[in-house]
Amino acid sequence: MTALRSLRPVLLIGVLLALLGFGTTPAPAATSATLTVAAAIQQQTGATGTVSGYVVGQPTATNTVVRSNFPNDYALALADSAGQTSTASMLYVQIPSGFRSAYGLRSNPSLVGQQITVTGKLAAYFSHPGLTGATAFSGGGGSDPGDPGDPSDYYAGAEGKTGAALKSALHTIISNQTKLSYDQVWNALKDTDQDPNNANNVILLYSGRSQAKSTNGGDPNDWNREHVWAKSHGDFGTATGPGTDVHHLRPEDVSVNGIRGNLDFDNGGGTVAECSGCAVDGDSFSPRAAVRGDVARMIFYMAVRYEGGDGFANLEPNESVNNGTAPYIGKLSVLKAWSQADPPDAFEKRRNQVIYDNWQHNRNPFIDHPEWVASIWP
Repeated sequence: MTALRSLRPVLLIGVLLALLGFGTTPAPAATSATLTVAAAIQQQTGATGTVSGYVVGQPTATNTVVRSNFPNDYALALADSAGQTSTASMLYVQIPSGFRSAYGLRSNPSLVGQQITVTGKLAAYFSHPGLTGATAFSGGGGSDPGDPGDPSDYYAGAEGKTGAALKSALHTIISNQTKLSYDQVWNALKDTDQDPNNANNVILLYSGRSQAKSTNGGDPNDWNREHVWAKSHGDFGTATGPGTDVHHLRPEDVSVNGIRGNLDFDNGGGTVAECSGCAVDGDSFSPRAAVRGDVARMIFYMAVRYEGGDGFANLEPNESVNNGTAPYIGKLSVLKAWSQADPPDAFEKRRNQVIYDNWQHNRNPFIDHPEWVASIWP
């Protein structure tokens, strides 16, 4: 009896500890509020959480996220900004099989730059802060303040049209623009092509180098104004109109710009100094893979915008790579393939918006709707 009395305090303490949850391993508590990506990276506890962010690519290794040519539909990376390029600021999201058709990037490359919300387990993926076993996805039509997408009524006149009728409708829409002088283009490019990670720099189109805005000029290693649709193809020079349209004018290293010259675009060729991934031969130039789609969509914009009715030549892409001063540029089949292989990314979408908001007040329709390329040039 004495022994039983002595056990009573121990038993009571045990009961109290059990009631309070001591002595067991509770499951991580679910987070109730929607988390930012930065918060989710800090809360890798295994708890269930809901995260909202912008799709910035597909993780393929711990420190590697690709932004085009997606290998499969198994994963995506989220960030708090659509322009984020540092993997340290990204959350890697595993996509279960039931969501891959709608949210896998190989099947849905246009999701890059869009805002989505995902619920799952806050746990490492690819040995990197992540979200696994997702149970819910939503969004895909959201907007980043730097990438708000096209205004809902901008393309109203093109709705339901295909082929030549679509091209004609888009020409009418995008011809309503503010035209710049060639001097104004300098300041426009410092705005449209600003490095998202350094507001004092621009990103050079072909070489991809980040360079000080203040180094624009004509000396070696300066950057100058590259006409992606070579200005001799149609002989429009730097006249206000096609010669100053910033939808196809981009910053580029003076030397690289000189190497490209007025060559048409095609695959193949030898290496280009100061332009890793670029290639050149006697009749064509190929930019680095990350901007081949950008180049193609600029060419398609020019072909729709300039149809010969405003005192300038009717510009058209064709299958030639020896177009000289004719108002044509090639190679159409290659440009179509480039546009499909390298869909619009956050930088290109932001650029389109900045031109619309701050400079010309018109848009490149093939950035907003890359599927229109195949409709107009089947």
